Amino acid sequence: MIQKLLLLAMAGALGTLARYGLARAVQRMIGMELVWGTLAVNVIGCFAFGLIMALASGRASITPEARIIILVGFMGAFTTFSTFIFETNQLLDQARWLHAAGSVILHNTVGILVLFAGLALGRSI
Repeated sequence: MIQKLLLLAMAGALGTLARYGLARAVQRMIGMELVWGTLAVNVIGCFAFGLIMALASGRASITPEARIIILVGFMGAFTTFSTFIFETNQLLDQARWLHAAGSVILHNTVGILVLFAGLALGRSI
């Protein structure tokens, strides 16, 4: 049990570092502080989550323990709903209503679409 918890914690640490690195890279590339880095992380995370779930449920031999470590540990730390909400709140505080609404629509719509794409790809492999 301790070994599983340590693996879960290590996967979470790696997911956190991956999220931070990707979000910062996107923000530096685009030159914007809010939304785009988090959107990139969440889009990639939703796609990867769908892909891993489909693979784990289908042909791939991913143990239930490995699936928990990957999805709860790594992916749970990689994607971040709280950052999305915080950034949306910052846009609202700045009276950037259209940007806030666009962010909410974009995150949710694209997130659902790429989750479906990941599931479809995983099922076809």
